Amino acid sequence: MITSEVIIVGAGPAGSTCGWKLKQQGVECLILDKQQFPRPKLCAGWITPQVIEDLEIDVAHYPHSMIKFDQFYVHFKNKSLKITVNQYGIRRFEFDGWLAKRSDVTVQQHTVNHIERVAGGYVIDGKFRCNYVVGAGGTHCPVYRNFFKSAKRRSKSRMIVTLEQEFSYDYHDAHCHLWFGQNNLPGYSWYVPKGNGYLNIGIGAFAEKLKANHDNIKNHWQLLVQMLGRDSLVTNYAFHPRGYIYYIRDGVEPARVDNALLIGDAAGLATRDMGEGIGPAVQSGLLAARSIAENKPFSLAKVKRRSFARYEVLSKLAGSFFINLVRSKKMT
Repeated sequence: MITSEVIIVGAGPAGSTCGWKLKQQGVECLILDKQQFPRPKLCAGWITPQVIEDLEIDVAHYPHSMIKFDQFYVHFKNKSLKITVNQYGIRRFEFDGWLAKRSDVTVQQHTVNHIERVAGGYVIDGKFRCNYVVGAGGTHCPVYRNFFKSAKRRSKSRMIVTLEQEFSYDYHDAHCHLWFGQNNLPGYSWYVPKGNGYLNIGIGAFAEKLKANHDNIKNHWQLLVQMLGRDSLVTNYAFHPRGYIYYIRDGVEPARVDNALLIGDAAGLATRDMGEGIGPAVQSGLLAARSIAENKPFSLAKVKRRSFARYEVLSKLAGSFFINLVRSKKMT
């Protein structure tokens, strides 16, 4: 049996950040992930200056593609705004693989199924043993399923369903575009250029709101594709989008049960203004590592609720749009 002081389930930004910080503090750890890294990952993939700071990234020496965004073009039904921002666009395929490698922690490919609480720790699938287990495996994380499902209920009104595709494309518009409320979509769509000729197109919406309106996100995807063609942003391309679900931040506690901790999307930490998950994942990974290394209580209350607090116009536009949807009587 393989033993380690800490086993982290999931090698995305939350898990890699946690492992990186534990390694720096001299704590033995191992990361398990069902996929081999680097691996494809659906995500719009913009990161805030806070993420750059938290991860201590030297932008000039980041070894992969990173685009600096000075402006976002925000469209709300019949209105458009040009917002000054300070953001960076990355490809998750590159970014996540780099974070995992930089952590200097062993990442072992293994699909975690059963985690048993035993005297003095945890046994995972009869193959791994640890004193602490950290759940960083996303929405369907087995640590959540094994230890938190009964104590930490996820509100269906906070569930986001997405369709998305990242692909090589000779785009001519290098700006990031965001569309809110188009065709009464209870969410937003995006067009995010990436480095080395890649483009990310996506759409995210509240699942319960779609259902209440007898709507389907696939219908909105087709409308998005039509709009992209009409505006000559993407033309003559055969799309094959994929989807996933995650949760906008609601109640974040409990985040720890005994020596089992939840971080990132496993804890449901995506921001309440833009549904952005990388920043909260990184912050929660740092908090978990410090809690374990320093033997202190663990709480996610300090993880930021919003992505764009510094940009009042965009924050108010996006934030009020999302929060009003969540509070809508039609969603209760």
